Amino acid sequence: MPTVSVKRDALFEALGRTYTDEEFNDLCFEFGLELDEVTSEKDIISKEKGKGKAEGASETVLYKIDVPANRYDLLCLEGLVRGLQVFKERMNLPRYEKIIPAKGEGQKLIITEETVKIRPHAVAAVLRNITFTKERYDSFIDLQEKLHQNICRRRALVAIGTHDLDTISGPFTFTAKAPSEIKFKPLNQSQEYTAPQIMDLYRTDSHLRHYLHLIENKPRYPVIYDSNGVVLSMPPIINGDHSKISLKTRNVFIECTGTDMTKAKIVLDIIVAMFSEYCEKQFTVEAVEVIYPNGKTHIYPELAYRKEKVKPELINKKLGISETPSNLAKLLTRMCLSSHVIGNGNNIETEIPPTRADVIHACDIVEDAAIAYGYNNIQMVIPKTYTIANQLPLNKLTELLRLDLAAAGFTEALTFALCSTEDIADKLGMDISATNAVHIANPKTAEFQVARTTLLPGLLKTIASNRKMPLPLKLFEISDIVVKDPTKDVGARNYRHLCAIYYNKSPGFEIIHGLLDRVMQLLEVPPNEENGYTIKATEGSAFFPGRCAEIFARGQSVGKLGVLHPDVITKFELTMPCSALEINIEPFV
Repeated sequence: MPTVSVKRDALFEALGRTYTDEEFNDLCFEFGLELDEVTSEKDIISKEKGKGKAEGASETVLYKIDVPANRYDLLCLEGLVRGLQVFKERMNLPRYEKIIPAKGEGQKLIITEETVKIRPHAVAAVLRNITFTKERYDSFIDLQEKLHQNICRRRALVAIGTHDLDTISGPFTFTAKAPSEIKFKPLNQSQEYTAPQIMDLYRTDSHLRHYLHLIENKPRYPVIYDSNGVVLSMPPIINGDHSKISLKTRNVFIECTGTDMTKAKIVLDIIVAMFSEYCEKQFTVEAVEVIYPNGKTHIYPELAYRKEKVKPELINKKLGISETPSNLAKLLTRMCLSSHVIGNGNNIETEIPPTRADVIHACDIVEDAAIAYGYNNIQMVIPKTYTIANQLPLNKLTELLRLDLAAAGFTEALTFALCSTEDIADKLGMDISATNAVHIANPKTAEFQVARTTLLPGLLKTIASNRKMPLPLKLFEISDIVVKDPTKDVGARNYRHLCAIYYNKSPGFEIIHGLLDRVMQLLEVPPNEENGYTIKATEGSAFFPGRCAEIFARGQSVGKLGVLHPDVITKFELTMPCSALEINIEPFV
């Protein structure tokens, strides 16, 4: 979940009242948020860099609030305050309006063919006659960074550029050029650089170096020019210094370029909706005409409102409540989803604003109704269907065996469920076709080609990685193996196996045999042939001739134990004798 840091005093001033920390924590909980921490800039610097580094830092109280990852409208103070005020019914949700300038007076952004293979999409808008203060400006920049880290996926999907419109002149051109042809003064730099020099300049920058890989191997770099050839930005890396915004900026040109058109439109809608509050004409945004390479045009931002219908009985049924349709509509309106009852109370019509891109399905509307109603207010009842959980008997047995094997002096290992074909076949002296293994269709590495059919290779590799540890090494694992099974829907099934290994200067067969006896004792299987267990001499490709036995329990074969073959030990890069036991524990459940 993203964390938004806001100054407590500024937050309370915007909310129009003060809260104690406990009261504000309760308010956040009601609204579906979490007050994660109450701190200050000085405390943050002290924790990160030490107390000596925090001298002179502000002691202003900060609230760190955890926000759901899909609530982009709550990632800044403006959106947070707006959401809380509507929730507490202290204000009505504003209506965002797109103003389309007269023909020939509006701004244009032209996208050229060269960008198609690099960053094909771009949208833009203008915030006209905006008034910045230091706090508003900081919030404006911080929201961009929050969006970059969240929905923009670290600028891979969308990169945001904001410019002082009074320092540049349209129409603007979004194109792509060879790196050597691009030259401009980057943001907050004192001289011009070519694009390759800019990439080298920011290669050690703690912030921007994380984005260089997005374009550095491309034959052309994306770049936005104004009508005079001034570089606005080289997305997704850096803006130009010429058009940087400041506290004196009155008109802001916002461009969002990227590889995902849907995300770009959402990001633009969020930014303009949040900060159009500070425009001379509140909550209005000047549209920009975007011209595509094929000659088609589109007006952005979309700021689209849409309506959804949901039945009151659906909400009541899903939440286990019994509210009237009018009350449910009121609850949804408190969550910034303007709603009213239609059709003689049979339906609730909900208007989804452009700031709520997270509302995709009726279940999202039901969730908002639940938040507004209050989860703690929903009466707890036992479902009519029998749903009281119980532990799976096989898992319960597994947990009990793990405790007792550890008590017997063996250390538990947890190995990969996937392995190479060599591990389960060649290294164990078997042919891969005899293993009945499930193969991965497109393995990323040779280490993960098949699902394991035995736990033995994983434990042997674990011992090989811990050869420097004091002897003896005694390991066990209780996990699933996978084999083909044509009778199953998925063509395979799992078996729960127990495997143990003893590695020392002597084979220690008696140690492994003793462990088997202890396991059978715990499973209450006596040592006899009728209804108990017994072992019989057999041969196994992984075991030393004459040192292998098959384990029978209650009339069926459940596994093997014995001393491993020297060839197996050598192939797993081991140098000392090793004895092993592996059984299927499912028949004992």
